[in-house]
Amino acid sequence: MDPRNTKAGIDQDTWPNVIGEARSVADALPDLLVEASHVASSIIAGWHGRRRAGPGESFWQFRPFNMGEPAKRIDWRRSARDDHLYVREREWEAAHTVWLWADLSSSMVFRSRLSDVTKRDRSIVLMLALADMLAETGERIGLPGLTRPFSDRRAAERLADALAHLSRPIALPDTLSVKRFADIVLVSDFLDPLEDIAAWIARVAATGAKGHLVQVLDPIEETFPFDGRIEFTDPEKGIRLTTGRAENWREDYQNKLEAHRAEIRDMARRAGWTYVMHHTDRPASEPLLVLHSALSGALDVMQKGGV
Repeated sequence: MDPRNTKAGIDQDTWPNVIGEARSVADALPDLLVEASHVASSIIAGWHGRRRAGPGESFWQFRPFNMGEPAKRIDWRRSARDDHLYVREREWEAAHTVWLWADLSSSMVFRSRLSDVTKRDRSIVLMLALADMLAETGERIGLPGLTRPFSDRRAAERLADALAHLSRPIALPDTLSVKRFADIVLVSDFLDPLEDIAAWIARVAATGAKGHLVQVLDPIEETFPFDGRIEFTDPEKGIRLTTGRAENWREDYQNKLEAHRAEIRDMARRAGWTYVMHHTDRPASEPLLVLHSALSGALDVMQKGGV
């Protein structure tokens, strides 16, 4: 059970409404989209971007230019032959997609007095900001089970629009559309049962794709600074538990949380995946820099024919 002193759980059947006075995902998205854009812009201004097409790449095909893509992707020589715009795709581009997902399950709608944002809002900001950053270099991105992969300068807006129409909260996304050579970024608190997480990782790893896990926790979930009589509520199942001396639970709780987190780290390591820990009282730019570095390394290997 997670340490949170909330009044009620979330009605799974009426998603995206959330408990109490919390805003729905659809209501929050415009503000989160602006925040994500600011975060992405601040990071993009600090790095030079990875190199794209190199001399060792194999030509794959010409395809029609899609409105919204960066103009630098247009092959002007091919486009000059008729009245249409075309993009020259390489083999690695045709094979590669970065799938993004933010956990929107009930446990994510939590914010303690130690943080200014809920885990859900921070996760959405991280996902949309990463979409902005990837769109800047023309990568193909998508939401597994919700959208087809696309390349568009308005990628974050398109993802936000898809999320606004999500009918129910989903912690671990569908993996049917994930293929070999793809990357999938999952932002979550990973407080689900370990067997569920392990099964999801195994399904993705079996496709040949690479994963990047970002665990988002509220600082109070680490420190457990509770004393005296406290009522804890499981937001997923609505179970309530009251303790007379919460401080007596602190050490056992912290040991159990660390063991849970260590197992997730080990799962990621065994699969050759990236694992990033993030607390909501820290800047959103910190995990994004790690993710950008990990994704850039993977994409550069593909460009050079190393995969």
